[in-house]
Amino acid sequence: MDFQQGLITTIHEYGIKKDLIDELNKGLKNRPTAILIPCLYEEFERPALKSIREVLKNLNGLNELVIALSAKSKEQVISAKSFFESMPFPVHLQWTNSPSVIELLKSQERNGLELLGTPGKGWAVWQGIGVATRRSEVVALFDADIRTFSSLYPSKMILPLLDDSYGISYVKAFYSRLSLETNELQGRATRLFVGPLLASLEQLVGKGPFLQYLQSFRYPLAGEFAFTKDLAMNLRIPCDWGLEIGLLSEVYRNVRTSKIAQVDLGLFDHKHKSIGSSSKEGLQRMCTEILSSVLRGLMEHQAETLTNTKLSTLEVLYKRVGEDRVKQFGLDSAINKIPYDRHEEELSVQKFAKLLRPATENFLQTPTTQQLPSWSRVLSCEKRLQEDLAVSGSKDISCK
Repeated sequence: MDFQQGLITTIHEYGIKKDLIDELNKGLKNRPTAILIPCLYEEFERPALKSIREVLKNLNGLNELVIALSAKSKEQVISAKSFFESMPFPVHLQWTNSPSVIELLKSQERNGLELLGTPGKGWAVWQGIGVATRRSEVVALFDADIRTFSSLYPSKMILPLLDDSYGISYVKAFYSRLSLETNELQGRATRLFVGPLLASLEQLVGKGPFLQYLQSFRYPLAGEFAFTKDLAMNLRIPCDWGLEIGLLSEVYRNVRTSKIAQVDLGLFDHKHKSIGSSSKEGLQRMCTEILSSVLRGLMEHQAETLTNTKLSTLEVLYKRVGEDRVKQFGLDSAINKIPYDRHEEELSVQKFAKLLRPATENFLQTPTTQQLPSWSRVLSCEKRLQEDLAVSGSKDISCK
């Protein structure tokens, strides 16, 4: 905990008031607000989503809860809808991969729109934004696997957007990733890859504005964020594991940094990914796609491209910075009396380092990526698509 400020306004967790639900419910009366939760049906079989549901029941002023659900059958969708029957506000369950949705989005090929993104969080977020912004001016997104979800999460994420006088358009979460079972540090992709990568790139290409911007976020890979409708409607949505960095790039493109805030949510835990045995698995696959997203942002916002010489230097810099971070996290863990496997962390850095050259070379061959078009662009040629998508996503779903 600290009180420092920087390029991005930081809202700290001072531990003074733990419950802001009353303030949030008052604020929700000022601006129609939706919460968006993209998820797989498997999350309904785990305890985290049930805890999230019980917390959200306390939001009596929420305009809508949008569940962007990927399910294998109508029966799963009906079960998911029943799960949220007791909520004190409207719930829209969007079956993202339903036959009706697939048919509707495929039909837009006649307008030159490619809307059948790779199934995953990015595609679910894009659909959820379209549905949520029909009737809400603020949208907050949370993952369905958060095991530490509390009333503080929606309160601190949404409150900065409910008062126009703050001038905030985008809020990004940051937190301490600790395992609930062992208290070990988690968040290896952020700690051991993105952090050292950005620090190495800064040494390599200088303190450009985009790199400074990315480094101003305490947790750039946080999957929890909130935004105003004006901003949400103008974001292109990436379809890979580069979603969070890609969205930060889109936010940078659309609003001034003075309209961005980051919020400390305190202790945070959700499902953990394994490192993976190859670049196509686990955290290694994730970091490969994150690297492409970072390099694409450097091209777009700083006109920087890595040459072979720079790539060799980046490999050396990253490994050195990564090893230094391992020592730092080791000391942090030791003084706080939490478990720390330095050897395993060193191995992770080595595996991430081996990704840099092949991932960068592949990126340079095809630097463009599939991004779902912004909703403002989509509606410019198909004005009813938001409503049609919402109807298709809940078509023929009825509880037994």
